[in-house]
Amino acid sequence: MNQNSAFKASVLGMQGNLLSFALKLTLNKEEAQDLVQDTTLKALNNEEKFVENTNFKGWMLTIMRNIFINNYRKSARENTILDSTDDLYHINLAQDSAIESPESAFAIGEISQIIAGFPADFRNPFNLHVAGYKYEEIAKKLGMPLGTVKSRIFFTRKRLREILKDYR
Repeated sequence: MNQNSAFKASVLGMQGNLLSFALKLTLNKEEAQDLVQDTTLKALNNEEKFVENTNFKGWMLTIMRNIFINNYRKSARENTILDSTDDLYHINLAQDSAIESPESAFAIGEISQIIAGFPADFRNPFNLHVAGYKYEEIAKKLGMPLGTVKSRIFFTRKRLREILKDYR
């Protein structure tokens, strides 16, 4: 059996483990099967990146986890709209989020007003973070150091929690 055939046999031998892990990640049988298929295909296409004498199972599960995370982030970005209104009324709600009651509409408006009152240097990174962008993407987009982006999001979140602590 040549090295290529041995690799393929190892990938196929992992299918049960992959399905178990995929079910834990997705909680949905069809999505889990799709994730196993994507992982198998990616592993087979990247055989040359596997280093001999390393943990093959760990390598495969890492591929699966990364695919799952990337798909989740992509989905979050696709289902998010950026609010370009002056008063930030929609505050970057996911498209499938519905304002179900006047009370929730009021709460969203109130939170939007609070965030609108923050300095732009804090508000802009926070809004991009809420929209699903990664810290690195925000730093690049706003031309800020990564540490600055992280701290501004942290302090905006902390300040928002302080302001809304009595809100029920």
